[in-house]
Amino acid sequence: MTSAPGAAVPTFRGAVRPAELGPTLIHEHVFVGDPELDLNHPHPEWDPEEAVEGAVAALTRLHELGIRTVVDLTVLGLGRDVARIARVAERVPVQLVAATGYYTSNVLPPFFRVHGPGRLVGGPDPLVEYFVRDIEDGIAGTGIRAGMIKVVTDEEGITEDVARVLAAAAEAHLRTGVTVTTHSRPALRNGLEQLAFLRERDVAPERVVIGHSGDTEDLDYLRRLMDEGATIGMDRFGMEHVLSDDRRVATVLALLRLGYSDRMVLSHDAACFSRMTPPSWRAVHAPHWHYERISRRILPMLTAGGASEGDIQQMMTVNPARLLAPAMENGVDRVDVAIRRHHGGSS
Repeated sequence: MTSAPGAAVPTFRGAVRPAELGPTLIHEHVFVGDPELDLNHPHPEWDPEEAVEGAVAALTRLHELGIRTVVDLTVLGLGRDVARIARVAERVPVQLVAATGYYTSNVLPPFFRVHGPGRLVGGPDPLVEYFVRDIEDGIAGTGIRAGMIKVVTDEEGITEDVARVLAAAAEAHLRTGVTVTTHSRPALRNGLEQLAFLRERDVAPERVVIGHSGDTEDLDYLRRLMDEGATIGMDRFGMEHVLSDDRRVATVLALLRLGYSDRMVLSHDAACFSRMTPPSWRAVHAPHWHYERISRRILPMLTAGGASEGDIQQMMTVNPARLLAPAMENGVDRVDVAIRRHHGGSS
C-alpha cells in the first residue's frame, strides 16, 4: 500500500486533491462536548448559536493568516456533531476535514459489551462498521466523509476495550487507506506501543501519526518513532500549562537540524469550545491556546531559530497532504471509487 498523491481528500464541502489543501492544521477541534451531560446538565458557558458564530469568526481569521485546511479530530466519545460543524463549514473560507474513531482511554460504553463477535447480541464488530461507513458513505446521514481515524492510549495502557478500538482502526485503515492518528502520552513513551500494535495488524508506520509528541523533549524517543516511519504530531502549541512553547519550539528546531522535517506536523489541539476545558478556564490558565498561535507566534519563532521556508512548507503543507491522501492499493484510489459509487458512478 502506497501513498496516493492524487487521491481525493474528503472535506465538509466535498472531495479535493491533496495539492488543494494548502497550509494545514492537522490536529484541532471545533466543539468538544458530552452529549449526555449536554442534554441533562448543559454547561453554563455553552450556547449553540453563539458557538457557531464564534467558530465562524475564528476560522475566518485563520484563513486571513494563511491557513487553508483544518482537521477536526472530534470523534465519538468527544461529542462529535458533524451536522453542527457543517453549519460552520459552509460559511468559512477554510476547508474542514472530519474524522472517525473512538475516544476512550479505558472502557467503551455498555452497548459494545454485548455487540460484536462472541458477545450476547453477536454480529460483526460495530466499531469497524462505524469507522468504515464514516469514511466511505458519510457520517450520521450527512454525506460528509471522514478523512482520518483517531484512537487513544493513555495512562491506563492498552486495555481490552482500547485494544478493540485500535484493532478496529487498523481494520478500517486496511479497508479504506485512511491514515490513523493517535492521542498518546509521551511521558510514558507509549507511542512506541501504539506503533507496534498497529504494525502487528499490517498498518504501515508511514500511515500513522503519533499525536501529542510535542509534549516531550525526549529526542531519542521521538527519533525512534520517526526512524520507524511514523510522523509525529507537534500539535499542542499554546498548551503552556503542559509545556512552554519555547521548549516545544526548541524540540522542533533540534529535530529539523537532524533532518526530520518530513516526519513532523504542527497543530494546536485547540477548540472553539470544549466542555472539558471551557473558555473561562482557558482564559486564565491557557490564554495562548487557540488556532492562531502557530501562525502569529510559532512560525516566526521557528524561522528566527533557523528553520527554512522549505522546512515550514514541509511541516505545514507537504506532510499533511501526504497523510490526508488515502493510501492506494494496486493503483486503485479506494476513496475515489467510494465517491463515484455514492454518486451513481459519476466522477
